[in-house]
Amino acid sequence: MATEKDVRRALRKVKDPELNLDLVVLGLVYEIDIQDTHVKATMSLTSPFCPVAGQILDEARAAIEGVEGVESAEVELTFQPPWTPDRIDPLIRSSLGI
Repeated sequence: MATEKDVRRALRKVKDPELNLDLVVLGLVYEIDIQDTHVKATMSLTSPFCPVAGQILDEARAAIEGVEGVESAEVELTFQPPWTPDRIDPLIRSSLGI
């Protein structure tokens, strides 16, 4: 059975094309729910007006479905709470000068 750690590791391969940082480092992954072989991830984007939102969601779903033990995945988009740079790991935020 897949674990949350496995799913987060897979989502680290999906990058925001504008910032070139992965979804996990950016703090865009809000919740991961695993029920047997189905995973539901709730995530946000850096902006509700992101022009590549569909691409990022598709890549996230594909990454999750690539995890051993996962047969299906659903990625739900939310903007509650809204994403802010404060969700980025403080060390990374510091290296980016944010």
